[in-house]
Formats: sequence, C-alpha cells, structure tokens
Amino acid sequence: MLRVLAVDDEEPALGELLYLLRADPRVRTAEGAGDATAALRRIGRALEAGPDGDEGIDVVFLDIHMPGLTGLDVARLLAGFARPPLVVFVTAHEGFALQAFDLKAVDYVLKPVRRERLAEAVRRVHDLVHATAAPAPAPAAPEQIPVELGGVTRFLPVDDIAYVEAHGDYARLHTDHGSHLVRIPLSTLEERWAARGFVRIHRSHLVALARIDELRLDGGATSVRVGATDLAVSRRHARHLRDLLMRRAGG
Repeated sequence: MLRVLAVDDEEPALGELLYLLRADPRVRTAEGAGDATAALRRIGRALEAGPDGDEGIDVVFLDIHMPGLTGLDVARLLAGFARPPLVVFVTAHEGFALQAFDLKAVDYVLKPVRRERLAEAVRRVHDLVHATAAPAPAPAAPEQIPVELGGVTRFLPVDDIAYVEAHGDYARLHTDHGSHLVRIPLSTLEERWAARGFVRIHRSHLVALARIDELRLDGGATSVRVGATDLAVSRRHARHLRDLLMRRAGG
C-alpha cells in the first residue's frame, strides 16, 4: 500500500485531497503539508530513512502555485536525488503540463479534483511502485502498408509514418520524406495501428505518439508539433493525449 504526502497551501483543498486519498484502499498513509518548506523537511526525513524505512514516502501529490517555492521547484529538487518519491501534480492550471512532462511526473490532475480522476492517478503510482520484473514481450513484427508511387506499388514501413491526415474515404500518410495517399479510411487505420502507438488527436488527424516533439497549450487551444508541422488537438481528444504523454514520459 502507498505512503503519500499531499502538499497544498490552501487548507480546504488539502483537506479534501487527503480525504479522497485516505478513502482509496491502495493508500496506507496520507500526510499533509501546507507549504513547500514543510514538505521538503518531511521528504528529507523519508530520504534519510530510505524507501523501506518507517518514514518512507512513495509519492508526493504537489500543488503548483504556492508561496515561496512552487511545486515545480520542489519537483526539480527531488529530481537530484537517487531514489526520490514519485510526483503527481495537482493544480487548477493546465499551462504547466509540458513542464510536468519534463520533470517526469507520473500524472497531472486538474482541480477541482474528481474522485475518479484521482483514483486513476493513484492506480498509476501503485502500478509503478509495485511493478514486478517480467519477461519483455517479443517485439512486434515490422508492419508495412502498400502505397502507389509512379505506377509502382511499394511497401512503406508503418514506423516511418509520423502522422495521417483524413481525405474522405482516403488517408494521406506523412513521412519525413513525403506523403502517400491510400484508399483506407482514417478510422480503419486508427483501429489497426492503436497498438503501434498511433493516437487520434482530431477528426482529421492520427499521430504516432513517439513522433510528437512538443505539446502546446495556448489559452483553451491545444496543439502538437510533429517535425516541422503543427497540428491542432480537439478538445475531445486533448485530455486523453495529455494522459498518454504523461505515461510515456514517466517511463
């Protein structure tokens, strides 16, 4: 079971977060800290005791906006230790998601905190803390898709495709070296290539998750940079995409 430290300078928010955490059966203990300084003192004792010590902490749920040191500052300090606790950010602001990815946070939960969303964050932490070594799955066989090029049919490796653009009943496959039009609906490719890391970000675009270089949040709009191309992310798909990128960043 997890040992949790929750950090928030707003007492009602901290109380609500602790209430929800303590109600989760995967949480053994949930302590609170009202600012970054108190949190660092508590984390320091945990690091001295070691991960298996009585005062150990498995995960810190961090607010971002706090007086003095922010949650991002705390996360950066923790990153300097050999075996720091995991970090989940809990904030009312979407605009720090990219920095959270860079700091290898396990999750990024938006306020007001919903019980179901917090439970998902706890599940991710639990899976990471209690993961056991298992044989690596066999690598998937390389997949190719036939494309027409100058009257000749060639076989394009799916791994070369950065993103796919819908064209009615057709789809245009974009690679680093050009594009190819194939007579396959985008919805069919979405289903076929989901296991290969392709994710729908818009009704018109399917993107290889590993080819996303940047996630941009500008006001209420979300977009991604794939190579030299900027692609819009619809509101319907934005949260799911951020969750996938968080998992990927967390290893």
